[in-house]
Amino acid sequence: PNFTEDMIIKAPSHDVMNKLARSVLALYSYDPCPDNHELANELRMAIELIARCPTIVAHAYAVKRHYFDNESLYLHRPQEGLSVAENFLYSVRHDNQFTPEEAKLLDLCLVLHAEHGGGNNSAFACRVLSSSGTDIYSAISAAVGSLKGPRHGGANKKVMEMFHYIGDGVKDWEDEDEIRAFLKKILKGEAGDGSGLIYGIGHAVYTLSDPRAVILKRCAKRQAERAGMLDEFNLFETVERVAPDVLLDAKKGKKIVCANVDMYSGLVYKMMGIPEELYTPLFAISRMVGWCAHRIEEVFSPGNKIIRPAYKAVTHSVPFVPMDSRI
Repeated sequence: PNFTEDMIIKAPSHDVMNKLARSVLALYSYDPCPDNHELANELRMAIELIARCPTIVAHAYAVKRHYFDNESLYLHRPQEGLSVAENFLYSVRHDNQFTPEEAKLLDLCLVLHAEHGGGNNSAFACRVLSSSGTDIYSAISAAVGSLKGPRHGGANKKVMEMFHYIGDGVKDWEDEDEIRAFLKKILKGEAGDGSGLIYGIGHAVYTLSDPRAVILKRCAKRQAERAGMLDEFNLFETVERVAPDVLLDAKKGKKIVCANVDMYSGLVYKMMGIPEELYTPLFAISRMVGWCAHRIEEVFSPGNKIIRPAYKAVTHSVPFVPMDSRI
């Protein structure tokens, strides 16, 4: 059966992550033995998911542009001999053109995002479902749904959105005091998206530095020099330097915070001409490797049990109120 025609073209979605989650789940119906949990079969399904994910994303994006953005529809088949990064750039660009530098940079981004431990939200979601004994497609689609959230995989899009506000609201990008004042407005919910969050700053594990962000920052600077976007890069760097102090002052706390991987990943993608709708799907393409690894580890760990977090009620008991007496 023609998967792209049946599952993507006939049911377009304005959100590529939504289409990816549904497509992953639908792959169950196209698999001859999806419930065979032998190691060899689990590895086969995992490798196929990793290989198919970039094409699903590329086709879902093309269909989204056609049906929701009134653009021409073009679908490119992946080419033998190209890497994942090269095939993705080949597939999403109308003219199929990309430079070796772009492919190398995108490949680095994919490697940096591929895995980050089992405690992050999407990997944990995958492990929770896997612990129940369900199939790999159900477990991975749950991970995709988790990554879609702006507090997780959607964070790099929120970073870029925040910098749109900063770029418009700060007149002098070289004035640290003006940038500091604007960040304080963001924290108060008076600027930005109103959430009171400075995106791209802070991490649940890293405090002094996020090694992924350090590497991406170095690459972003080189790319900015080539693309003539050093002013924008310098603005990002200034926010990275100023924001931790702003956060400490506002919260009057002692926790040290640093830039996370989302601070510079969106900027790198922007300088490569990759649209924002693909930032989180690119994260999913990369993290598919980590999810599958966690899935296999969870399923084949000796004595694995279903994951069931304990909850404790903190409410008080209340008397039953008949329906006709309720307000």
